[in-house]
Amino acid sequence: MQRTTTYLEMTDPHDLRPAPAVPGLALLRLDRGSPLVRSLQAGVGAAHGWRSATCTEQEWNERLAMRPLRQYWALTMDEEPIGVSYLEPQTDGDVEITAFGLLPRHLGKGLGAYALTLALRLAWATPPLDAAIARRVWLHTCSADHPHALSNYRGRGMRVYRQEQDA
Repeated sequence: MQRTTTYLEMTDPHDLRPAPAVPGLALLRLDRGSPLVRSLQAGVGAAHGWRSATCTEQEWNERLAMRPLRQYWALTMDEEPIGVSYLEPQTDGDVEITAFGLLPRHLGKGLGAYALTLALRLAWATPPLDAAIARRVWLHTCSADHPHALSNYRGRGMRVYRQEQDA
């Protein structure tokens, strides 16, 4: 089955088109060693074929070691973890959203748009490695991700800048 990977970016925080606030929805910073990081990643990614959802303990630890600057955030609803948003400061003024999504039981409840609004605001507030402020926030999604992912990213103001087809 052919897979399309779409890369999106936002180059100005004023381009953010925020979704209406959802009371109780928030972001909670997680320590990289928290078991919640791995369990949420697996819970969100399993339905979409994320390799990290099924990796071994050793592979997981290697992934953590390769990304020492990655920030792990839980999306929470009334303090209950319902999804993930991981950020990674990079060079050239970039901040990447490396993972974003909701656990399956929280899909279809109107939470994704505001959750992404929170993630984008946080990304813009995260200093990149070589600048005082971010100049670009970016992420990628693929056709195996949730069917509304791309429209949510575009709806919040992100623009497609590249697409790739895999066989």
